[in-house]
Amino acid sequence: MNKPRIVFMGTPEFAAHSLQALHDSGANLVAVVTAPDRRSGRGMKLTSSAVGETAGNLGLPVLKPEKLKDPVFLDALRELKPDLQVVVAFRMLPEAVWALPPMGTFNLHASLLPQYRGAAPINHAIINGEKVTGVTTFFINHEIDTGNILFREEVSILDEDDAGTLHDKLMETGAQLIIRTIDAIASGKIHPLPQDELTGNEILKPAPKIFKEDCKIDWSLDPVTIHNKIRGLSPYPAAWTEFILKDGSVASVKIFRTAITNDKLAQGEISCDGKSVLKIGCRGGALQILELQLAGKKRLATAEFLRGFDHGSLDKVK
Repeated sequence: MNKPRIVFMGTPEFAAHSLQALHDSGANLVAVVTAPDRRSGRGMKLTSSAVGETAGNLGLPVLKPEKLKDPVFLDALRELKPDLQVVVAFRMLPEAVWALPPMGTFNLHASLLPQYRGAAPINHAIINGEKVTGVTTFFINHEIDTGNILFREEVSILDEDDAGTLHDKLMETGAQLIIRTIDAIASGKIHPLPQDELTGNEILKPAPKIFKEDCKIDWSLDPVTIHNKIRGLSPYPAAWTEFILKDGSVASVKIFRTAITNDKLAQGEISCDGKSVLKIGCRGGALQILELQLAGKKRLATAEFLRGFDHGSLDKVK
């Protein structure tokens, strides 16, 4: 059986890991499509995406179109004569792109579709307190994340997981699922399943893009809800709150790690021993803050933070 000619599309580290795994598996990668180089860092140096860097290291041809409907890009894609396209964490594709290869274009999504369609499935699964999530491969169609499912693989969410650790577990599992999916498509052993057949009476939970204001902590909520939100946003984009100081000034703080305590504090009340313990009250309880970051400073464990911060100036949180 001839190996299908594959064009891989993706941008961040999550996708770069799959690209490396595909290369290592011996897949017939004929080109990679990724985002154009961007200027970043203090020196505003022109930098490739994680996928672009991986493709370069592997010696693969790379296309970096600004617009996916650009005729020059579409002509270059057609000239590659791909049998199959694999998409991981990339932009929404126009039909002229996803309908091009005869074997189709499939996407890897970091949830058990049809649950958590959208841009931030990893974050939202933890925020909602899920114990199980996973990865799904599905054929791309006109609507985002709604195409016929090829394979799904479950991944447990442990109590100690945050968005960072879960990202890494799904990245590993997803890379292997892509290889399995390509093998099945190439051998004709696939049975695409419409997502409607998996929905039943299940209420679907969305996973929309997360904005800064979505990350602000509401201390009127219960400890479990706040704790899940913090770990679901850690390490990025990070939950945040505002310390109100006794002089009336405000200090913005990101919170990365917490523990639920048996303490009973008033909503927004701060309890601090000045050494290593910092607790904040919420509805029906309190959270102990384990790692945090003052605006413009480094992320620190609470003990380190308190060594350089006047805890006596703390009044409450907003």
